[in-house]
Amino acid sequence: MADGFLMEVCVDSVESAVNAERGGAGRLELCSSLLEGGLTPSVGLLQVVKQYVKIPVYVMIRPRGGDFLYSDQEVEVMRKDIELMKSQGADGLVLGALTEDGRLDAELCMELLAVARPLPVTFHRAFDMVHDPAVALETLVSLGFQRVLTSGCDSSALEGLPLIKRLIDQAKGRIIIMPGGGITERNLQRILEGSGAQEFHCSARSSRDSAMKFRNTCVMMGAAFSAPEYSLKVADVSKVRTLNAIAKNTL
Repeated sequence: MADGFLMEVCVDSVESAVNAERGGAGRLELCSSLLEGGLTPSVGLLQVVKQYVKIPVYVMIRPRGGDFLYSDQEVEVMRKDIELMKSQGADGLVLGALTEDGRLDAELCMELLAVARPLPVTFHRAFDMVHDPAVALETLVSLGFQRVLTSGCDSSALEGLPLIKRLIDQAKGRIIIMPGGGITERNLQRILEGSGAQEFHCSARSSRDSAMKFRNTCVMMGAAFSAPEYSLKVADVSKVRTLNAIAKNTL
């Protein structure tokens, strides 16, 4: 791994993807709908991002927001999306599924991993919703996931730091534990030093005002919690650079 660490930046636009690479990201997690924690992006977005960046692009496979308990039809969608993203040049995939009692859905994960082969697969933050993280980690290792993205089953990676450290100790290099969730310039050093992680995940975004001059303030395009229509969140080159520099100095 270059410089002994790898920074993965979560992006939902071509602009963010380009900015992340310019700032020094080593890999992208490509999603849509970051407000919902990231959903499967369009094939068009993947195709265009692949034209503009050279670093690996891992594609989120998540058919909807909410929980990680999927119906047969949703599984069908996930299988199709995996096949499509593979055929369109995805370098890796990001997915996860749970049972109703909060365990990893090993059967479904095995099925999806088989469709994903030979691409490397990350288990996403569905891990943070499991009943027993230590047991879940062993299941991930036995299934053959390459890494797990986790905030340590807490509201952010900083809050979850003690568990992240325990998971890295438990993993003993059999699977990569990648901290993510609320990572910023202010807490990255503490998270890396406190966990011993070699990879980390962030969005490094800042808000940019829309170029729209005419604005209808009476209308909102999504649910009440949605971001304002006239403010765009984009990966910030300088933020990515800063995080990169902190990681280099820490590790």
